[in-house]
Amino acid sequence: MSRPKSGPLSRRVGVTPNGLPALRVVDAPAAPAPDSTPPTAPGTPTASAVGPTGLTLAWGPATDNVGVTGYRVHRSANVLVGSTTGTTLAVTGLTAATAYTFTVVAVDAAGNVSPASPPLTVTTADPPAAGGCAVTWTSSSWDTGFTANITLTNTGTSTVNGWTLAFTFPSSGQKVGQGWSANLTQSGTAVTATNVSYNGALAPGASTSFGFNGTHTGTNPKPTTFTLNGAPCTAS
Repeated sequence: MSRPKSGPLSRRVGVTPNGLPALRVVDAPAAPAPDSTPPTAPGTPTASAVGPTGLTLAWGPATDNVGVTGYRVHRSANVLVGSTTGTTLAVTGLTAATAYTFTVVAVDAAGNVSPASPPLTVTTADPPAAGGCAVTWTSSSWDTGFTANITLTNTGTSTVNGWTLAFTFPSSGQKVGQGWSANLTQSGTAVTATNVSYNGALAPGASTSFGFNGTHTGTNPKPTTFTLNGAPCTAS
């Protein structure tokens, strides 16, 4: 007679009267309970670099029994502004001279969401006064392509913290391609350029430059009207 084989759920505890091993079935270890404990609420947010169209939020870290994996920033309680694994977030696309309320929640690896942080209400800066900016546009064209270089100067008396420069192409065939030193978007003929992290602050008299490569369908006229954070600029 063959001997019974031991398995992962059995344990040898002695021998039977006929000399065979005696086995006792034991229970497998129970699977660990799933993590259902949410992180603690993050600290109250604070705002810095508040400009007409953007600001930077920071908050104290949350704690968790396993570990926090990220944070979600909300506006007006339920509008998701952005997510990050750190404790700061740059917020853009805001409207000048407008009050916004922000809260932050923490998330752990199991997807548990913390209670919201205490809210922060902050008002974006006023737009610069009309005539407080100047734009110089230079471009070179070839076949169906062109390169544009734009210099933006703050001609006002106060520092611009965060800028959005808007203009409209005269031709529907003009399209923005790869750019540098600004974030560029286009809808129809309307183009919007916003600052990047290193050139958002313009003291009175200061300038910054950016550019892009584009395409056209035969004509490449220069835009003639520009606005900085909603206020008109002089153009040359």
